[in-house]
Amino acid sequence: MQSNNQGGDQVKRSSNRGFASMDPQRQREIASEGGRAAHERGTAHEFTSEEAREAGRKGGQARAENRSARQRAANSAAVAGASRDSGINRGNASDR
Repeated sequence: MQSNNQGGDQVKRSSNRGFASMDPQRQREIASEGGRAAHERGTAHEFTSEEAREAGRKGGQARAENRSARQRAANSAAVAGASRDSGINRGNASDR
């Protein structure tokens, strides 16, 4: 395994091939070059204010739904734990 220790972070890689195995700084450089080239060609997507507003709204909705789901799961776990602790289904006194 190859180890890359830059900035104090230990990153272990199983291969030295491909974009994902590159140094994070080199990845940023390559991505930046691609972005600049797309803008020069005129093929880069630029959000209109309406598109940006819609994307932000969708992101906010998704985050709220995820948060609600986590809260429901936590509440269900708390209720299940409370019913276990309340003496329900403990069996006979001789079983203890």
